[in-house]
Amino acid sequence: MFKNMIVYRIAQPWNLPLDAVDAALARMPFAPCGATQELALGWVPPRGEAHGALAESVGGQWILRLVREAKLLPAAVLARKAQEKAAQIEATTGRKPGKKELRELKEEAKLDLLPMAFTRQAAVWVWLDPEAGWLVLDTASQARADEVTSLLVELLPGLSLRLLQTQTAPATAMAHWLATQEPPVGFSLERECELKSPDESQAVVRYARHPLDIAEVQAHIAAGKRPTRLALAWEGRVSFVLTEGLQLKKVTLLDTALAEQTGDDGGFDADVALATGELGRLLPDLVAALDGEADLAGPAGAAPGVAEGQGAGAAAGGDGAAATMEEGPPF
Repeated sequence: MFKNMIVYRIAQPWNLPLDAVDAALARMPFAPCGATQELALGWVPPRGEAHGALAESVGGQWILRLVREAKLLPAAVLARKAQEKAAQIEATTGRKPGKKELRELKEEAKLDLLPMAFTRQAAVWVWLDPEAGWLVLDTASQARADEVTSLLVELLPGLSLRLLQTQTAPATAMAHWLATQEPPVGFSLERECELKSPDESQAVVRYARHPLDIAEVQAHIAAGKRPTRLALAWEGRVSFVLTEGLQLKKVTLLDTALAEQTGDDGGFDADVALATGELGRLLPDLVAALDGEADLAGPAGAAPGVAEGQGAGAAAGGDGAAATMEEGPPF
């Protein structure tokens, strides 16, 4: 259910009841884009039922789902349509349109093309743990996360969110774990990482399906390259890639966790209970491995970034092969 995780802290106290959350989301249900509408955002029932609740609770964990639909209008197509309109004016009047008129022609061209444009839909799962104070979004895009959190803060009275920040920056901790080959208790190093030079060269080295307990990796760390991504596993139950921005990507429940489901388990409730149960235990351990949450003064807000701190987390683990090195900015 959650393949990526961007994690926020809910500023306490916040105790809006679930039925009030559902009523608030009902003010913005999803409806597909109209003929000349570029973007549509709205909430849909997480269970997939046509007239189901927009906010579901499973074992005290609240699940929401936001759908985003956007019209796909290539810039080259729009420019060509606008140029055709400009050429038509020049042919009929003998004058070239000015800059202001060209902008107006571009808007006209967009309105002409939008009804014929293809649409792309994407959904974001939202998990709120009111007791623990977490809000987790299933997206790898900070822009999409900002979009979702802005809507939630606007719709839900009293809700204030802050990106999770830790005492030790993930890049600092990951460098320590790679250099010493001593990840925190409960975690193991997997076979993927990315290292980036902080200087102007922006040199990047990537390892995929490759053991990381090699002298070459430690040499890169010693030379000053900082990890921007590192694959980890937690308790043999969840694997993920930790980023320098404290995002979790490629989140996968492993066989140890999946094996505890009985043959009769399945459906929405079982999926939510399994995912939130495992990830709800992973998050505190990951925060502890990064020396705890940062003590941030002032009102909560959606402030991106990670907190630098002292130390590099608490204290083992790494065959296939792929390693690449490139000069210049990463993709």
